[in-house]
Amino acid sequence: MPVPKTKPMPKITIDGSKFRDEKGRMVILRGVNLGGDCKVPFPDGGTHRPTDFSDHRTVSFTGRPFPLEEADEHFSRLKAWGFNCLRLLTTWEAVEHEGPGKYDTAYLDYYTELCRLAGDYEFYVFVDFHQDVWSRMTGGDGAPGWLFEKVGLDFTKFHEAGAAHVMQYKYDYARGGRQEENYPTMTWSQNYRLPANGIMWTLFFAGRDFTPDFMIEGQNVQDYMQSHYLGAMREVARRLADMPHVMGFDTLNEPGTGFIGEPVSYRHTGPSEVNPRIAAPGPAWSVLDCLAVARGVTRSIPQLEFSLEEMKSVVTHEKTENPNGVSIWLEGQGCPFEAAGVYSLEGGELKVADEDYFRKVKGTPVTVEDTYMAPFFKKVAETVQSIREDWLVFAELDPFTGLLGGAFPEETPEGTVNASHWYDIVTLSSKTFMYPTSVNPFSGKVLEGREAIEEHYAKQLSRIRDTARTLNGGKGAPTLIGECGIPFDLDGGAAYEAFRAGDHSQKPWEKHIMALDFLYNALDALHLSSAQWNYTASNSNDLAVGDGWNQEDLSIWSRDQQVDSQNIHSGGRALHGFVRPYAKAIAGTLQEISFERESRHFEMTYEAAGNEATEVFLPAVQYPEGANLTVDGGEATYNGHTQMLAITALKDGPVTITITPR
Repeated sequence: MPVPKTKPMPKITIDGSKFRDEKGRMVILRGVNLGGDCKVPFPDGGTHRPTDFSDHRTVSFTGRPFPLEEADEHFSRLKAWGFNCLRLLTTWEAVEHEGPGKYDTAYLDYYTELCRLAGDYEFYVFVDFHQDVWSRMTGGDGAPGWLFEKVGLDFTKFHEAGAAHVMQYKYDYARGGRQEENYPTMTWSQNYRLPANGIMWTLFFAGRDFTPDFMIEGQNVQDYMQSHYLGAMREVARRLADMPHVMGFDTLNEPGTGFIGEPVSYRHTGPSEVNPRIAAPGPAWSVLDCLAVARGVTRSIPQLEFSLEEMKSVVTHEKTENPNGVSIWLEGQGCPFEAAGVYSLEGGELKVADEDYFRKVKGTPVTVEDTYMAPFFKKVAETVQSIREDWLVFAELDPFTGLLGGAFPEETPEGTVNASHWYDIVTLSSKTFMYPTSVNPFSGKVLEGREAIEEHYAKQLSRIRDTARTLNGGKGAPTLIGECGIPFDLDGGAAYEAFRAGDHSQKPWEKHIMALDFLYNALDALHLSSAQWNYTASNSNDLAVGDGWNQEDLSIWSRDQQVDSQNIHSGGRALHGFVRPYAKAIAGTLQEISFERESRHFEMTYEAAGNEATEVFLPAVQYPEGANLTVDGGEATYNGHTQMLAITALKDGPVTITITPR
């Protein structure tokens, strides 16, 4: 068990683009997401198990990310790996699955105790109300199932109508294994484009504007949905209010944008004046396609695939959706968008009344960020800060906004942090680390060699960092990359096969280590905080299981790799890629920091100010035989138990720390 703390952890505040502690030191938060299986019920709710979701009101998430009796093992391991921050997952469904206003008190008790224990291990925590493509019933996780009934949708019809792409309906469980022809890698994300997601996200963020007469229990659909989401957040917040190590709340993981800003008939098959973004592989649905299929009308949808020859997505064929004409609206429930005048059904076809219906409100153009996300951020801030006024708001937009040069809205609450995400899209989607030749998927440019790839990573991350320039009244904000990481089942799980064959060395993980090294080099160069995705206690090497959700496998640890339960590092994947030296707290201004993995040469320069100690994590994983330390301008002491180096400057001015293996 952890050594009891004699005083609370120093409170974290923000100062322009920096995090600071109570001593005025700049803080780098080196975090991890805990964990990937929090998206699904405990213990048997993973997507590798069949379900028709009929038990959605009676499920339980108590035990995610792990039972409390396992907390010491997992928290001790994460602390030994140098993490000082947790993005701690929960979901709206976990809190309010039983029905409107019916909160799962057993789960809330569990989550509260988990947060308290995290503080005992000196982890800062921010709460992530997680979602992916709206809900488990629409191919992801997040919202409770009863919302579909309230909106008037029958989720049992989604699969037959083609309104959602759900592993439990696509996968052949009798056969098992990875099934690319039935449920291809990473295709869950395509649900954002499909009818069920389009409808729910539009109603959630913009129901008042686009379906003004759609009322649920006396409230407009938007107000009804958001009030319940924020109500679930409030229930969690109330229980954590007296925990100083809890920094605040994420707004909502990777929110969808629905039909907002889209011309009704437009199909995005490539960059255009309407939409300058690249076209991703998969179906190219228009808003009209979505509304038609939801209404029970058959449509033919263009399908895109990535062409290596053209270095972009191209239309290869069309696919007929909803050939049986199945409506996903409940009997007696009409389409609220038809009622609002978006279209009319004439002769079995939809006739568009206003092509710009979702682009303007009363003649005024709308944007996702300024018109809808800004007031949503404000509501989240008001909800949590009414319980604890110093809580931070970790804000997220659509994940591609920063990469394409966008920014957060100007009207955002005080105490906002840029919590955007970043992945190497090529590695994530292909489960292949392309080296020494890779590609920039946004430009089609070929990247040759380590320097070019790292520069590409740094440019993308700097673009994301720069989206924070509008936050906090234009003062800017710290950036904590809320998710980053790699799949560990690269090349069809080759590392797992090598492990099963008896190779327990670092050799099978060379690609993973290199990919993580490139990532953390870029984070270090930009002085960014981050939270790696992810640590899943229930992870399995089975390619159909992984993190227990849609065949993803990004966990930095797996019980299947654990050969020695007495060794805290056993079970870790590619440790040399992410367990590395970093500056935890800097008493002054950080100038440069770098770690050269092959030589294990670490160097850091900062401009010291004041008498407080600068703290550097110095892991035994990288220096098993000890380290040579040189401090120019200061004195250092090392605590082998905490693996922490404390440097006190001799005077204000430059200090340089150099570490090499002994």
